[in-house]
Amino acid sequence: MSVYYETLCPFCSGFVVNDLARIFRDGLSPVVDLRLVPFGNGRVSPDGSITCQHGEEECQLNAIEACVIRLWPDAEQHFPFINCIEHLALTQKWNAWQSCFQETGLASQPVMDCYNSGYGTQLQLQYAAETNALQPPHQFVPWVTVNGRPLGDDYTNFEAYICRAYDGELPEACRGKHLAIAQQTRASRGGKRNPQKLAVLLAFCIAVWF
Repeated sequence: MSVYYETLCPFCSGFVVNDLARIFRDGLSPVVDLRLVPFGNGRVSPDGSITCQHGEEECQLNAIEACVIRLWPDAEQHFPFINCIEHLALTQKWNAWQSCFQETGLASQPVMDCYNSGYGTQLQLQYAAETNALQPPHQFVPWVTVNGRPLGDDYTNFEAYICRAYDGELPEACRGKHLAIAQQTRASRGGKRNPQKLAVLLAFCIAVWF
């Protein structure tokens, strides 16, 4: 499972904190290869400079999270730190992101060395190339894929797709999850559009920005 996101998009932060964290609470994490890709709707100029949708602070936090992911590749280790930053972002307190070192127990020096050396920017460029090569291209963030298949606006239903894709013995957390996809599919086949759902979709951190 891959999650393409950016640190200060409120929909991304909400997904990480309120939805994605369930993987670690409900016992799915052992059967999921979770990849977090913090770049989202950023842009790379011909000179290699990066512009982020929510400004310079987002570029910094994207790079910090990229460094943490590289230094601690196991999602069980790096996710708590990512979750901490995104929780701060939800409450408009992202400037306190360094408190996440103390909260999670990760060492700050390797991360700051990674960021200050410019390696965090190099990681961002790698993530940019990966994000921009997505087929089909991402339309908004968070953009979630399971086994390379984009979930589109059904991304909060990711557990059902994981359970359906997993070919081993299903964990307890998958009980009944396959039904969620069928129910979603039946609902989407209705002849009438859901105005509330459309309003939510229009509010995404969309890929096209000016």
